[in-house]
Amino acid sequence: MFNLEAKFRLPDHAAAQAAAIAIGYQPTAVLNQRDTFFVVATGKLKLREEDQRSYLIGYGRVERDGLQLSEYQMVPVPDPAAMRTLLAGTLGVLAEVRKRRTLLLCRNVRLHLDEVEGLGLLGEIEAVVPDGGDPEAERSFVDQTLAALGVAKDQLIEGSYFEMAQAS
Repeated sequence: MFNLEAKFRLPDHAAAQAAAIAIGYQPTAVLNQRDTFFVVATGKLKLREEDQRSYLIGYGRVERDGLQLSEYQMVPVPDPAAMRTLLAGTLGVLAEVRKRRTLLLCRNVRLHLDEVEGLGLLGEIEAVVPDGGDPEAERSFVDQTLAALGVAKDQLIEGSYFEMAQAS
């Protein structure tokens, strides 16, 4: 599966949510997430624990004109504590990120309004690219969303939240 995505600072989540709703997004959930990243030879591997479910997610990213193209696989994890212990013992933990995420959806696009421990208020857009689809076909709606939120291309952040935390 593929996502076309972008991360950015977003100091006013209430205003961002109102702007997103004005262009068709619907609030769908507020999630408490714990992402544990593990040491791997290529790409990234994280265990995402949410309030009611957990996933092991493997992914890699490449930049495409300011946005990131992410190829990923997700596998449900019924016992996240045991999985975290197993992977920490065999691979090693690279980092942990905790956040409170407000999820809004429009079409095939997820907008995340994130409050990340140690980093503050951020936003992320993920446009899910259909199987066999062209990621560039999703760019116009991602750009429209960024414009509605008042986010310029030079404000986009590369990398993941844990990389941001390590850099600060």
